[in-house]
Amino acid sequence: MKQLLSIICLLTMLTSCKNNTDKMTEDSKSEKDSLALIDLAKNIHKNVITLDTHCDINVKNFTDSINYTQRLDTQVNLPKMDEGDLDVVWLIVYTGQDTLSDEGYANAYENAMSKFEAIHNLVEKFAPDQIELATTSADVKRIVASGKKVAMIGIENGYPVGNDIGNVEKFYNLGARYMSLSHNGHSQLCDSNTGEADDIWLHNGLSDLGRQVVAEMNRLGMMIDISHPSKESMRQMIELSKAPIIASHSSARALCDHSRNLDDQQLMWLKENGGVVQTVAFQAYINSEKNNARNEALTKLRNEVADSLGLKWYNRNEFGELSEDEKEIFRAYRNQIITLADKKSDGNPEIPSAVNVEDFVDHIDYLVTKMGINHVGISSDFDGGGGVDGWRDASETFNVTLELVKRGYTEAEIAKLWSENLLRVLDEVESVAKSIQAAG
Repeated sequence: MKQLLSIICLLTMLTSCKNNTDKMTEDSKSEKDSLALIDLAKNIHKNVITLDTHCDINVKNFTDSINYTQRLDTQVNLPKMDEGDLDVVWLIVYTGQDTLSDEGYANAYENAMSKFEAIHNLVEKFAPDQIELATTSADVKRIVASGKKVAMIGIENGYPVGNDIGNVEKFYNLGARYMSLSHNGHSQLCDSNTGEADDIWLHNGLSDLGRQVVAEMNRLGMMIDISHPSKESMRQMIELSKAPIIASHSSARALCDHSRNLDDQQLMWLKENGGVVQTVAFQAYINSEKNNARNEALTKLRNEVADSLGLKWYNRNEFGELSEDEKEIFRAYRNQIITLADKKSDGNPEIPSAVNVEDFVDHIDYLVTKMGINHVGISSDFDGGGGVDGWRDASETFNVTLELVKRGYTEAEIAKLWSENLLRVLDEVESVAKSIQAAG
């Protein structure tokens, strides 16, 4: 009997050892596969040109003492671009919408020129050995090959054009290669997507001046951006434009019902036009329910942190109502409050999870399925409210490539998503401009 028990114990031990060995083998294989996938993603990320079409700026970060050569708390700067291997950033000349008056246009123009000057100071004075301005796809490839980072310029809101169409060429000569004709509010050029909220429209699409601006942008070789204009404005722009257009920072409305996203009909218009949607990593445009639930919890924490410091927290809508001086004061301490609140939220099961890279790439998947791989790109809206968990700033750019590799995208497809599609449109817009100019 004792002998039988000994045999049973021995067999049990041998079986257990085999099971443990099998599990260790499986775990080891899984780890090797994971490491191999990461290595593959790293190689792809190094090989392709990574390009982000929308990064906002604050001119106070473009001085001789504070600028993008330093690792500032901005989401984009040169050290963070280096860390994340982000090659190209479109720095944005943004102007908020104000009154359609001579005074409003003058202030908007002054604001735009200050941002053009800031960008030129960065590439010409502060860091010419690290970053260079590009205006063509050939420039981009040359500069990246030289080892430098690339800056390009986009205009968010055509409001600074005022009533002087000559300003379009002036902005083009300063390096601008795309422009949206409106932002949050109807401009003198076209209606904004924000008209959906109250169904009040100023032009029912484009104004007469807006139509002239579309033609002028075609003539010059400046891409037309439809991320903020209304759906009817977009339809009319496509009808009038002789060149492909872009959405510089929008996502799929079918996945997140926000007026800043594009519905399936708009996606088909853009595909037929030959344009590209630069999928934006903006939490509220990726998953509004998930974002709202987390924001509600975080807002409570941020108010608590601000109150403990004798400060006040403002949400996005409240911030928009502040004076410029009040906005500057808030910006000075905003990141400190966010950081402290985030630390308090870590590991707290009552705080809903954040919108993340996986949610972001869900939109890329959807757009690729609907439009095809040749009409989809990538943008962040960094320093303008953008960023998702896993791609919070330029230093985490690799994580987007990693998620694309996990989903089976090839290097050739990832190259298209990161830059080739957008640069192809830029080339086509430039080609159309040359034809228009040659025809006189």
